[in-house]
Amino acid sequence: MNTELLQLAARDARGLAIDAVTACKSGHLGLPLGAADIGAVLFGHALHLDPANPRWVNRDRFILSAGHGSMFLYSWLHLAGFDLPLDQVKKFRALHSITPGHPEFHETPGVEATTGPLGQGMANAVGFAMSGKMAAARFNTPQHTILDNHVVVLAGDGCLQEGVAAEASSLAGHLGLDNLILFYDANNVTLDAMLPVSQSEDVGARYRAYGWDVQEIDGHNYGAILAAYENAKAAKGKPQLIVCRTMIGKGIPQVEGTNKAHGEAGVKFADESRKALGLPEEKFFVSPEVTSYFAELKAKRSAIYTAWEKEYSAWCSANAELAALLDSGINNEVPDILAAIPVFPEDESIATRKASSIVLQPISKVMPLFISGSADLHGSTLNYIENGGNFDRQDNAGRNIHFGIREHAMCAILNGYAYDGIFRPSGATFLVFSDYGRPSIRVAALAKLPVLYIFTHDSVAVGEDGPTHEPVETVAALRAIPGLDVIRPADPEETAGAYAAALEHIHGPTLLSLSRQNLPNLKEIPVDVRRKGVFKGAYIARKETAPLETIILSAGSEVHVALEAATTLGAGTRVVSVPCFERFLRQDASYQEEVLPSECRKRVSIEAGISDPWFRFVGLDGKTIAIDRFGLSAPGSTVLKELGITADAVVAAARSL
Repeated sequence: MNTELLQLAARDARGLAIDAVTACKSGHLGLPLGAADIGAVLFGHALHLDPANPRWVNRDRFILSAGHGSMFLYSWLHLAGFDLPLDQVKKFRALHSITPGHPEFHETPGVEATTGPLGQGMANAVGFAMSGKMAAARFNTPQHTILDNHVVVLAGDGCLQEGVAAEASSLAGHLGLDNLILFYDANNVTLDAMLPVSQSEDVGARYRAYGWDVQEIDGHNYGAILAAYENAKAAKGKPQLIVCRTMIGKGIPQVEGTNKAHGEAGVKFADESRKALGLPEEKFFVSPEVTSYFAELKAKRSAIYTAWEKEYSAWCSANAELAALLDSGINNEVPDILAAIPVFPEDESIATRKASSIVLQPISKVMPLFISGSADLHGSTLNYIENGGNFDRQDNAGRNIHFGIREHAMCAILNGYAYDGIFRPSGATFLVFSDYGRPSIRVAALAKLPVLYIFTHDSVAVGEDGPTHEPVETVAALRAIPGLDVIRPADPEETAGAYAAALEHIHGPTLLSLSRQNLPNLKEIPVDVRRKGVFKGAYIARKETAPLETIILSAGSEVHVALEAATTLGAGTRVVSVPCFERFLRQDASYQEEVLPSECRKRVSIEAGISDPWFRFVGLDGKTIAIDRFGLSAPGSTVLKELGITADAVVAAARSL
């Protein structure tokens, strides 16, 4: 390791951060300056990566959990030779640049994840590490090791205070993820105040209790940083925490070591700080020596990649089926899902959570890289892959993950799997607990990750558990997330269609909202119509046989109630099943008009949830049968009747129009 050149690179990285934050008059200087020496050792020497191939499957993954310190990552990606030119560094936080305020997946080469809120990246990294372990167990052979990378995450005090990081770190220790290395930028500072104002715990002791190995070092000592990293890489059986004692804002004496250094308070001292660092007057300066050093390093890294390619080629030749499987995962290939799912018996009356369990089994056979987990509810969510094995310390190839009671970590870990891009992740809990995972679900939608949420017990029909466990506003709140498809299937065949639609949707997440209670098989509607109707988001479940007078709209477990009401209302009544608002609104105007002709303004909706989402379909002239209050503790059927989710209520509303 050339410490002298790396120190020069750290100086230049600090200069880039100062200049970028100064230029846009916003941003965070504390971490990019305080952790620059860690960045120098990692990006300038230790990380196993190839900037010319940023998605190399065996690269070390570097995740910046403290995403507000984005100029740390942009500086080092630029210096290391990723396709992040200096003119983009100069456009930090500018419109349409590839250097946004927080790093965004898909936008910047070398950015592994949209980490967003503090703690997310820490939990994402656990997902990356689990994916890495699973991939190595699945694809390495005694003759060829093609996957042996590490996951490296940089997090600060704020990240480790967040509950999601605690959940994920606990699970990582339990699973013994020794391919996970956490650099803790321990600068004793939070935004508002010095750390002791809000924290007095021993973080190292907490992580030892989780089952991690812990080292403590001077985060500005290059030899100590490298030695700790090499020790961590060599360790077996435990994830690794390196506590790096650093000075936030190092290089701006007026604020360094204080909470003022966290943001842009140091900008007003930029010129004198740059001078003290030994930087010339030229802004966004990178010294020729540093440029030359990283050019040579990039060539060495490309040579390492080329050597790996030879090993990979030999592995492909010896393992053609495994190679095809790995390619299918990386390329998000999806087989014909509907063809794999047998038709349900016409007299089948089961909950959609049970239909989901039945559908899941053939899917798991045609998609070997589909994985499933649950937050301690497999017995209720019924999403266990039969004969899939359990992912644990002993079996990293297992396809079922026991997340424990960690809904937020589960959803963030699923994101990590999706970012890694080999496996197709899914996870389950009760729908009402989606609020615990909502921040991660939102990021999945923002980052366009193909995550599948299998959430059950989706209405007041949960019954006796009472209002705390009965979703009312939950589905509407989830529908409000841009980019998230929320599907409420009405029966087993719509459930089959929901899975197919979800898995063929590779540019964003999908949430299945499934019933606890049994629902009739809507056998009057052809199987193909129900299954493929889900793909459209809405379809005509029963067409009028006389001039159209009334349209009844519904979703999920209330569609059969709408059909019952239509029988009473007569031949001029149409029933529209709307399993997925988002999909329907993506259809062209002609299809939307075909299903919901604008000339028919006499419309009624029924759903066991709040009324708000339905007004866009029933309009000001229509009526909603809904539940705009919390639920009750009683048998589910009793609760539904008490709260007016009945065919009689639909009939009365239609006749009143």
